[in-house]
Amino acid sequence: MPNTARWAATITLTATAVCGPLTGSALAAPSPNALYAPSSLVLTVGHGETAAATTPERAATLTCTPTASGTHPAAASACAELRASGGDFDALTGRRDVMCTREYDPVVVTVDGVWQGRRVSYERTFSNECVKNSYGTTVFTF
Repeated sequence: MPNTARWAATITLTATAVCGPLTGSALAAPSPNALYAPSSLVLTVGHGETAAATTPERAATLTCTPTASGTHPAAASACAELRASGGDFDALTGRRDVMCTREYDPVVVTVDGVWQGRRVSYERTFSNECVKNSYGTTVFTF
């Protein structure tokens, strides 16, 4: 019989620990200390075919959670574009209103960091600086 009482107490305490936090108001505002999945990236750009063969010429930091910040010149709009694409850099497409020359002067962009808690490592080579600036409107413009 004492074993049954022990199990009943264990189940009651477990249910209280698990369900207790769920009993608050559904409309309560998030706490100022709320946890967010991190979204913090380092973007680099350099001239060359691949990142391995290129020395970065410029770099920018971009933090999107909880608010847009970093050294990226248009952090708020870059974060908005990344959120709209679900963090998929390949989904960022070139603007149709930009006219670029067909000059081949390769520019490579790298992105390393964390997007909504997931590790990100991205590399893309554009045919020239104009083409790079037209992709993603502001994400790669730094």
